[in-house]
Amino acid sequence: PPLFLVMATQNPIEQEGTYPLPEAQLDRFLMHVRIGYPDAQVETEILRLARERAQDLLDGTASADTHGLEPIAIEDVFAARRQVLALHVAPAVERYLVEIVLASRDAMRYDAALARRIAWGASPRGSIALERCARAHAWLAGRDYVTPDDVRSVAPDVLRHRVLPSFEATAEGWDGGRLVAELLARVPLP
Repeated sequence: PPLFLVMATQNPIEQEGTYPLPEAQLDRFLMHVRIGYPDAQVETEILRLARERAQDLLDGTASADTHGLEPIAIEDVFAARRQVLALHVAPAVERYLVEIVLASRDAMRYDAALARRIAWGASPRGSIALERCARAHAWLAGRDYVTPDDVRSVAPDVLRHRVLPSFEATAEGWDGGRLVAELLARVPLP
């Protein structure tokens, strides 16, 4: 269908018999967002919602309650996509975004040790994803233009699964997230 979305979760336990996805398949995921445990306030809210839902089930009043949220029409999603794509990206910001991705492929210009730690950098899909997510970040902030901070805010989630550590870097405890953080620290802002 015109509106298609896949979300996948990876539980850090009970992985016996499962295998990591190949890099080419990982590259097709827009983002790799790491979500930790909720804080006390959120956990308390989870308890309240679960308790209310359980009570509704016992009372026979359970329904498709959206907890006050309005359903989103497909047309609204497409309208939001058009607005996101219409946001202004200055040439300097676009160059900065591209430079981060290029540095993931060849970090030698910035740091020889970092370059040895990166086995594979982000593909052109990474550039596309970084630009789209930076636009969406700016749009959600209510702006009609993208800033370098928008790029920096989404870069870890967009690139951590696309920038792969070398065998030696993995042995030293490096992962894609740490590599992306180092790239962001070294590629100068416009």
